[in-house]
Amino acid sequence: MEDIRVRFAPSPTGYLHIGGARTALFNYYFARKYNGKFILRIEDTDIERLKADSISQILSSMKWLGMDWDEGPEKGGEYGPYYQSERMDLYRKEVDRLLKEGKAYYCFCTEEDIEKEREEQKKLKLSFRYSGRCLELSEEEIEKNLHEGKPYVVRIKIPREGTTELEDLIRGKVSFDNSQLDDYIILKSNNIPTYNFACVVDDHAMKISHVIRAEEHLSNTPKQVLIYRALGYEIPKFAHLSMILAPDRSKLSKRHGATSVEEFREGGYLKETLVNYLTLLGWSPAEEKEIFEMTDTIEEFSLKKVSKTAAIYDIDKLTWMNGIYLRNLNLDYVTREAIPFLIDKGLVNKEKIEDNYEYIKRVVGAVREKVKLLPEIAEASEYFFKEIEEYDPKGVAKRFEKEGVVELLEKGKEVLAKTPAFDVETVEKAYRDLIDELGIKGGDIIHPTRLAISGRTVGPGLFDIISILGKDVCIERINRAIEFINTKIK
Repeated sequence: MEDIRVRFAPSPTGYLHIGGARTALFNYYFARKYNGKFILRIEDTDIERLKADSISQILSSMKWLGMDWDEGPEKGGEYGPYYQSERMDLYRKEVDRLLKEGKAYYCFCTEEDIEKEREEQKKLKLSFRYSGRCLELSEEEIEKNLHEGKPYVVRIKIPREGTTELEDLIRGKVSFDNSQLDDYIILKSNNIPTYNFACVVDDHAMKISHVIRAEEHLSNTPKQVLIYRALGYEIPKFAHLSMILAPDRSKLSKRHGATSVEEFREGGYLKETLVNYLTLLGWSPAEEKEIFEMTDTIEEFSLKKVSKTAAIYDIDKLTWMNGIYLRNLNLDYVTREAIPFLIDKGLVNKEKIEDNYEYIKRVVGAVREKVKLLPEIAEASEYFFKEIEEYDPKGVAKRFEKEGVVELLEKGKEVLAKTPAFDVETVEKAYRDLIDELGIKGGDIIHPTRLAISGRTVGPGLFDIISILGKDVCIERINRAIEFINTKIK
């Protein structure tokens, strides 16, 4: 495995889709495993479908996921430029070479001509294939049409018989019947090359050794192989990754939820989770484990372990996995990732983050145990930053309406007032001693106290909450809860 060069070549017609991200990841793993080069190329020739901010979003998403390309935009390299829109002279040069060698030809058929052929073949219940009528044009007719400025496309001549075969590194031997193809266009009437032609020219010029891409490109492969042969290029090795399907085995779309990397990022998923999950969509490690880091994958990665069958996208599993990462990753890292969501919810002042960082970190450390997404950290920690505006109605009925609850809250308040230190262990011991002294169940005082100081019935451990909020805030909130019970309930 020498001189490994792979590429990821997105078209900037939208944000980076998870299918594209998975393809990029597998190329990245392959390059890093075999000490090769990972090239990023932007295929921006589909002018009508280009979106202004797509390129910046694609680059941003790839950086966020941790895929550092060796050559490409912002990096350069000896085989650039890395935008197809800047490589037009090369494509035209190779088209002209095929024309000169008689391997391609000008086609002056109008849209009406093509539509007429299409209708005739439709009547015969045939799939449309261009008839090749412009092959019959004499050199004089061609020159006359060109001189008159008649619009044209350039088509490649393909063999009418036989098969085009290749050995796919994932699927094994794949064969295509040439009779199912026609003389397809390689240069459009606007002088822009088609995808299949530009792709082949670029892959050869950039010395790509392996083309690892999605299964949907499998049908393009025979067309590209024929172009490689016509141009006299060495054919790279191909590997086609299985499709990613929705849970109902339909094509993944917006109706199934987020589909772009940016959407997942904005939705509060960690990059580690997304990388881990995308890696599992069609690839399996040797050991039966589901949580692993990118470095582990690189060390173990092999195309032999890539599945031929479609991978099923499961948002519930992804979210579950994100919860595991939120609980287990470095607390400072998770805190920094959570801060933008705390700011968006108006819980912390952007200008005072550093001043309040240690407090924020303690809050995140407490609430992350029971959440799965970063926005849920903000939701779960609201009462640490704002006054309680209301109590959980179900909690009120179950906890505040019990006989003797006010007296228990008063007792708890007295204990807190006398507690010298406010660390978790000291506070918990004080409450446990009180519970023993009163001869009650722990929940009799713990549950109403939680509701009093947080407004909620679930959350972190009560003594963690008390320790973080501090003595003054807790006593004030218990007093307000007692007042609420005495005026609203009794």
